Amino acid sequence: MTTAIWALVGFATWTVALLLMTVGTYRWSRILTGRQEIRTFRADRVEGADWYQRSMRAHANCVENLPVFAVIVFALYVADIDSSPVRWLAGTVLAARILQSLVHVSLQQTNRVVAWRFTFFLVQILAFLSLIAIIVMQA
Repeated sequence: MTTAIWALVGFATWTVALLLMTVGTYRWSRILTGRQEIRTFRADRVEGADWYQRSMRAHANCVENLPVFAVIVFALYVADIDSSPVRWLAGTVLAARILQSLVHVSLQQTNRVVAWRFTFFLVQILAFLSLIAIIVMQA
């Protein structure tokens, strides 16, 4: 498997792990201890502790960006493109995604923290665009 495919698998794994470690743990601990009924967690109403709300958004960010990365990696695979820049950019996407999620969930959202979070997001976008440019130029 190529580095890009491994990075995609890592991205998907991180998405599931983030869900389990944050939203899932919060909800199931409240349900299993009788503090809340399972029906009280509605998709159309955001409630709960601040970190929990941030965790839901961080997970949603992963879910929103995973298909984009998957299409890019698929195109790389189909075009049989696996160069050093591609490997570096794919790893950068995964690292920046994990860092963005950790900053989102773990820290109070001050202007400085949000700027770091945005920086990690921007790194991913720039890596996506760079990978797309590589595909267009080499395919």
